Amino acid sequence: MSMKKWAATFAAALAFAGAAHAQQFFRIGTGGTAGTYYPVGGMIANAVSQPGKIVATAQSSNGSLANVNAIAGGSLEAGMTQSDVATWAYTGTGAFEGKPKVPDLRLIANLYPESIHLVVKKNSGIKSVADLKGKRVALDEPGSGTLIDARMVLAAYGVKESDIKPDYIKPNQAGDKLKDGSLDAFFFVGGAPAGAIAELASSGVGIELVPLGGPQAQALLKSSPWFAVDHIPAGTYKDVAAVDTLAVGAQLVTSAKVPADTVYQITKSMYSEATQKTLAAGHAKGKFITKENAVKGAGIPFHPGAEKFYKEAGLIK
Repeated sequence: MSMKKWAATFAAALAFAGAAHAQQFFRIGTGGTAGTYYPVGGMIANAVSQPGKIVATAQSSNGSLANVNAIAGGSLEAGMTQSDVATWAYTGTGAFEGKPKVPDLRLIANLYPESIHLVVKKNSGIKSVADLKGKRVALDEPGSGTLIDARMVLAAYGVKESDIKPDYIKPNQAGDKLKDGSLDAFFFVGGAPAGAIAELASSGVGIELVPLGGPQAQALLKSSPWFAVDHIPAGTYKDVAAVDTLAVGAQLVTSAKVPADTVYQITKSMYSEATQKTLAAGHAKGKFITKENAVKGAGIPFHPGAEKFYKEAGLIK
């Protein structure tokens, strides 16, 4: 073999070795820093990073809708989203009605239940969703799953957006406004305990959670099967009584374009014994992130890499 030919072969072999061991960047979109996605996404990113192989990072974002759109556009490899938003994106329904659907959206795992919180001041007189008429209510930012669900809840209880004085702000800003009296109530969909609400409850301002129950909640469960009955126990937030509410699933989603091996490695390390311990110790919702819960309530197809892991674990056929 001539020297030139040998050099070319050697260079090709090096390039191939480099490609085989190239670092995979895996950016995970989370949510606002006061919610639950942000700390949980950060824990997952740390746990699944493999030096020299996979560099996972968690990024704060506007939430579910923003993450799904960023995955579709290729600026994120993965993201956290509500199960309803993922289903709508994939099927082009709900919040994605009349918009391009996201056929490449794939599920890595269902993570934990996200409770619908409707927060009011103690003794506000707001005992049900219907009592919000004429009140100043924060519904979260455009791009968040909370905004979509808040609208669905209001509609289920016969409250139009024009019946309230809406504000489109994140829960930490809403908490500040509730505290200073410039807001009557706010919605937040997230794993309990959510940072912004925990902070508000501990500040001594005195808050209550409004229950979501009755025939209106039953009708919502029927028409929107991604909702589930949920219960926030007493003491989840300081001096706040137990409340029955509804929840959606928090999911980790990705694109079909992400290599199967990368997603397989990530899924496998998410459910390793070490990661499971870290997640359970690191956040109240971490103990729900089990491989058994991972395959529940999947409204969209699994990514082949995740599917391979769940098949090996005997969780799906």
